[in-house]
This record gives sequence, structure tokens and C-alpha cells, in this order.
Amino acid sequence: MQAIHPDWQAAAVALVIGSAGAALFWVIGFPAALLTGPASAVSIATIMGVRCVIPPALRDGVFLLIGVSIGSTVTPEVIATAMAWPLSLAVLLVTLILVLILALIALERIFRFDRMTAMLSATPGHLSYVLSLSTDIGADVPRVALVQSMRVLLLTLVVPVLVAVWGVEGTSQLADRGMIAPLGLAVIFPLGIALGWLFKRLKIPAALLLGAMAVSAVGQGADLTPGALPAWVIGAAFIAMGSLIGTRFVGVDRAVLANAFLAGLVCTFIACGVAALGAVLASELVGLPPAVLLLAFAPGGVEVMAAIAIETGLEPAFVAAHHVFRLLALTVIVPVMVVWARRG
Repeated sequence: MQAIHPDWQAAAVALVIGSAGAALFWVIGFPAALLTGPASAVSIATIMGVRCVIPPALRDGVFLLIGVSIGSTVTPEVIATAMAWPLSLAVLLVTLILVLILALIALERIFRFDRMTAMLSATPGHLSYVLSLSTDIGADVPRVALVQSMRVLLLTLVVPVLVAVWGVEGTSQLADRGMIAPLGLAVIFPLGIALGWLFKRLKIPAALLLGAMAVSAVGQGADLTPGALPAWVIGAAFIAMGSLIGTRFVGVDRAVLANAFLAGLVCTFIACGVAALGAVLASELVGLPPAVLLLAFAPGGVEVMAAIAIETGLEPAFVAAHHVFRLLALTVIVPVMVVWARRG
């Protein structure tokens, strides 16, 4: 009987620890628990000397699943809603660029981040994509992960409070499209791998994730492959992604962690302030309550903001459309910024 390769043994250890971290963070109500829990738990384990590894084959499979998951949000309903509100989408795009520039400047000048790490840390959203890029292009992953985790945590805490302060109630609902059919997956996965291979040949960062996302988005938007991956599959992919992040924290200095924590606070206040101003402006243009626009503009976790919109009934299709647009815009903006940062 052939022995299991040591890397896969270490991967099993990492995934068990990561799963325990995800469960703990979910119990205490920490945002993005399936990402932040494993990242924290595996980080502590690796710092304590436990060998944790995520092999390249498993990493690529995780990127593929996350890409399909992101693309599945581009539904016909979301596209129709987005096309009906071009002015608010334009304001959202301006706020994205403004947050990215202001946070980038703060991270470089105040916290002395290198440009690549500062740019990825300053990116307002797209957590799984940004962390995938960070591991792929050699940025300072622990700093990026900490800053981005602080953004998700604080926005999750602050946005519901602001919505409550504005005192708006809604009654809208977002349709549940169910799970994607096996035949749809049989089409999406091979095409996503092929397109990812092409992107890799073109030296595009996170090629497999982008390829799968593009194929999935086209299939969803055209209503050819409707539905989403099963929740347990997405959850497992996020746990593996969080565990992968945790394996990058080996030997990180405590001073670096404290610096990244403070940087996360600054970036979050910048993002929240710009999003709130943009929401007030856009509400005047489109005639919707500022609370709805804040949910649409806040660069927190997509799942968190969408869940708040669904729970409160505050135009969930409108909110989802804007968050999908934000992800797609960042998917284009971030690689361009990566090229710029490399040249700079």
C-alpha cells in the first residue's frame, strides 16, 4: 500500500485545524467566518511549529470553485436591475476608485507598506479574489489578510447600525435560483479550466479563478446555467482558502501584526466614510433612501451586505446588482493596478 505524500498529510492537518477555526468563528458570530476562522487558526498553528501545507493541486481546485461561486451571482435579475440604475453604478465606481487611492496613499505614507501590498490591502472588497492574488504574486499576505479582515469586520458592525439610524424598512425579496444542474457544472468546469489556462499563458494574475468566474458569469447572465454551487461546496472552498492564507503567516513579527491591525482600522474608516458620502449623493440622484445606497456601496463582504438587504427587505436585487458590479469592476481594476505597481 502506497504511503500518503507528506504534503497531503500536512494538508489534512491544515484543513482539520482550519475547520475548527471556522466553527469557532461561526459560533462567536465573526464575519466571513469560513475565511477568517481558518486563516487565524492555521496561522497560530504554523507559528507554533505545526506543519501545514496546501498543495498546488488543492489550491487550484479551490480557486476554480471560488471563481464559479463569484460568477454565479451574475443572474439575469441582477443584470436587469443594474441596467436600470446607471447613475448609482457610476457613483459607485467613483467611490471605489477614491477609496482605493486614499487608502493606498495612507498605507504607503503612514504605515510604510510596499506598493504591491498597499494596493491589495487598499482594495475595497473582493476578499477571496484579493487574497488569491496576494498568494499568487508574492505580496505580504499576512498584512493584506489582516487589513482586509479588519475591513470586513468593522463594516459588518457599522453598516447595520447606520441602516438602523436611518430607520428605513423594506419589503422586497430576492429570488432563490436553487442549485446549478450537474450538466451545467460539466460545461462550466472544463471551459473555466481552459480559459484559466489561456489567462495563465497571458500572465494574468489568479488565472484559474478569473477563467472560472468569467465562464460562470456568462452562463448565469445568459440564463444557460442557472443556479449556484451547493452551500457545503462553497463552504469547503472558503475553509481551504482560509487555511491557505494561514500557511503564509509563518514567522510573522508581532510588530508587523500590530502595524497591519492599525492600518486596517484606517482603511475601514476611509472606505466607510466615502461609501456613506456616495450613498447620500446617489440617493438624491435615484430617489432611493440613503440606507439602501449604503448597503449597495459599502465594500464589506458581499454575502454579509446581501444578507442584511434580504433580512431587512431593502431592495436586495438592487444591492446585489451593485455588489456584483463592484466585484466585476475590481476584477478589471486590480490586475491593471498590479501591472502599474510592478512597473512602479
